Amino acid sequence: MTDGMRTRFGRVVDELLDTDERVAVVYAVIGTREFGAAGRRHVDRVVDVGIREQAMVGVAAGMALEGFRPIVHSYAPFLVERPYEQIKLDFAHQGVGGVFVSIGASYDAAASGRTHQAPEDVALMATIPGMQIHVPGHPDEVEALLRRIVPGEGLHYVRLSTRTNARALPADGSLKVVRGARPGSPTVVAVGPMIDPVLEATSGLDVGVVGTTTVRPLDGDALRGLAGADVILVEPMLEGTSLPAVTAALADRPRRYLAIGVPAVEHRRYGTADEHDRAHGLDAEGLRRRITAFVA
Repeated sequence: MTDGMRTRFGRVVDELLDTDERVAVVYAVIGTREFGAAGRRHVDRVVDVGIREQAMVGVAAGMALEGFRPIVHSYAPFLVERPYEQIKLDFAHQGVGGVFVSIGASYDAAASGRTHQAPEDVALMATIPGMQIHVPGHPDEVEALLRRIVPGEGLHYVRLSTRTNARALPADGSLKVVRGARPGSPTVVAVGPMIDPVLEATSGLDVGVVGTTTVRPLDGDALRGLAGADVILVEPMLEGTSLPAVTAALADRPRRYLAIGVPAVEHRRYGTADEHDRAHGLDAEGLRRRITAFVA
């Protein structure tokens, strides 16, 4: 792995702008590093609206109505929370598609304070009808996702992070076995960049681990064939965000569930992403403690 998710995103979209005249990029200052040069080549398809996130989404929706395939980009709170109404009305209500790509994840930029933290973003995007949601865990997954969804149709949200796994999964929306276990053993569903911490946390335990880069729609068919009697969901966003999709897929018989993620508390700390993981029990040590207590 030679680059991070954000760098790979910029490189792939730069190429797509050159090869597909439908592709457009709309951003609000954040993205100049990735798209400044492309903007000079494609002045009609790369738009920096300034610090106007609601306008960013509105402009992108207008381009979608004219037949473009817009990629809308900013930090998660500025892309999702601030212009939520515009996403709901200008895109979903008008029936047009686009690709929303965020950086910052839950607290990658925790040093900038609460304004740059958005563990709630996926839960909010999940309320948008038709929104497909991807949480990649490796730059190769980011590239595969973009090359698949940008030329397509519909609404997509791609959540980039500074955290990456050692190996990429196929970014085709399917659920993959990462570590097998005996039939009936507890199953951990690890989302995106949580796969490596989960593997470390469950080392030596009789626990199966499955991973995915797409949480909406969730690969329910695969989950039904893999899940044990105990199912543990570990995701890098608000705790329980994907639990309704998991329980709906496994409604055929009773199971015990544990959802692990960022707790729904007021986040008042700065620090680093690693410090936030430790504080919320999302590092390997914290995950092992909660998982072993649940399955004991």
